[in-house]
Amino acid sequence: MPGYCQRKRSSPHTRHSPLATPRLFVVGYPGDVGGANTECWHTVRLWRRFGVEVTCIPTWRPEPGWRRRLEAIGCDTVRTSPRRLDRVPDLRRGVVVSFCNSRFLRHADRFRDLGCRIVWVGCMTWLFAAERRHYRRRGPFHRYVFQSAYQRSELQPQLARLGVGPEQCHSIRGAFFADEFPFRPRSHEPDAPLVVGRISRAVPEKFAPDTWAIYGKIPRPVKARVLGWSRAVEEKLGPPPPWAECLAPGDETPQQFLGSLHAMLQVNGGEAENWPRSGLEAMAVGVPLVAQNRWGWREMIRHGQTGFLAESDDELARYTTRLAHDEDLRLEMARRARRALERELADPETIWSGWRRLFEGLEG
Repeated sequence: MPGYCQRKRSSPHTRHSPLATPRLFVVGYPGDVGGANTECWHTVRLWRRFGVEVTCIPTWRPEPGWRRRLEAIGCDTVRTSPRRLDRVPDLRRGVVVSFCNSRFLRHADRFRDLGCRIVWVGCMTWLFAAERRHYRRRGPFHRYVFQSAYQRSELQPQLARLGVGPEQCHSIRGAFFADEFPFRPRSHEPDAPLVVGRISRAVPEKFAPDTWAIYGKIPRPVKARVLGWSRAVEEKLGPPPPWAECLAPGDETPQQFLGSLHAMLQVNGGEAENWPRSGLEAMAVGVPLVAQNRWGWREMIRHGQTGFLAESDDELARYTTRLAHDEDLRLEMARRARRALERELADPETIWSGWRRLFEGLEG
């Protein structure tokens, strides 16, 4: 088949495949923006580390740079279309994983008709309308993955009403390889501006309408930086104040952007956070987090130890100000957060054990 490489590749980081299924199929492709796209990449890396054969089916054209990165760790890419899925070797009755991919949902019937065992990794705290329609017509998918207890508490009751049993639900933290985000906390000199920022998709629901008022509560000198700015976001928040710099997606890499910050003040506007990957990235780089005491943040941050959880706008500003005035605390918090990320939040062995149990259940 054109675009399909039959040759098996090996990686120096992989072992003999531990699964009975010959390979996993990922429907979708990694990307540079969005939690689901980045989680896809890190999860594929995790599977390859533990010897799993992986084939990616982009929906529907692969990005060349990501294809090269996938090939470097031993993953194949199938270039196909919804109508030609039946020609993909080994896909029939295979195990298919998709990360919050609306294009997959549009063509889920094609995979069901091929007898695929589908694992859905929804990264939101709500269900797509296309999901609900599909479940009512064809029944639920075979397995569901939740990255946080908060997400599971929101979605599992809804899924139960659509026929999903508890045995189909698995709690597995999102895979994250900290080696892609070197630990380089930026030093802050007394009386120099504290650089505070936030990073997200450039959609209005990610931003609190009073963002500038919250940042404005931090005593000067302060500089705000935002990565993920758009016209729609500006219509919601208003134009940036003189002390704020706003960047469109892709203007800087996450590593470059986070490396410019002294603290991350991530205030959400309406979309509840499941397991925010921006938080994991900040912890990896060494940027202390100040976030709302809500949603998945409560599971990611240990208040006063690896970051701050705030109950109000005033607390958000007060905790950020504390980081500006106590450099020893700020740097120690950064170190503790990096250790917690490596040992607890994103430990590869722990995350792999969750995936292995899920896959073994599908094989039984």
